[in-house]
Amino acid sequence: MPAIDLPSAYRKLEGLPLGRSAVSRIYRTAAPYFLTIPAKLAALEPGRAEATMPAVPWTRNHLGTVHAIAQCNLAEYVMGALAEATIPATHRWIPRGMTIDYLAKATGRLTAEAVLVLPDDLAEKQELPVEIRITDPTGVEVSHAQIRIWVTEKPAR
Repeated sequence: MPAIDLPSAYRKLEGLPLGRSAVSRIYRTAAPYFLTIPAKLAALEPGRAEATMPAVPWTRNHLGTVHAIAQCNLAEYVMGALAEATIPATHRWIPRGMTIDYLAKATGRLTAEAVLVLPDDLAEKQELPVEIRITDPTGVEVSHAQIRIWVTEKPAR
């Protein structure tokens, strides 16, 4: 979980030059493994987040396409931002499982869009699915992931 209030920081800085880049870099340090991919937040609001990732040499496989695990990391990166923007402060979340389907060769800058619909009454303990669609520069869906997050009420202090 980020050390900053990610949604607030994003809203404050998104319109400034390099604002999204600054927030994206800070967020990438929340889970140091995110530093393995050059992801950047492109949109963040309750229920929806979007991130992009260029195809740089260290994200490519031996075929010259974006490596499967780099795509997984992008999916988890955008899901985490979405969860921070969507799950109420009364609750906390953690990934519980992930499935991903690789649908086409992933080349060029990838865009990941994550969507989470909260139930009207968020339970004390509940598993929620986050759907992530990853597309290439032409709009072709190259992979589709679902990350299940375990949401629980925060303990009273």
